[in-house]
Amino acid sequence: MKMHHQYITDETGNRVSVVLPLDEYRELMERLEDLEDAVEAKTVLKRIEQGEEETVSWESIKAEHGL
Repeated sequence: MKMHHQYITDETGNRVSVVLPLDEYRELMERLEDLEDAVEAKTVLKRIEQGEEETVSWESIKAEHGL
C-alpha cells in the first residue's frame, strides 16, 4: 500500500502528526481491525485447544433459533 502522507512538524522540525488522504486512512484502519480480529481468533483457538473454551455445533445453534 503506497501512502501519500504529509507530516506536521513543531517549531523545531520534529514530526508531531501525520495527514493522510481519507481513503488511505480508512484502508489503514480496516487493515488494523483485520489484524486485531486475527489475533483474537488465534487467542480463542488456543483457549479451545487447551479446553478453556466451549464450542457449540452449528446444528445446535440452528435448532435453538428454529432454523
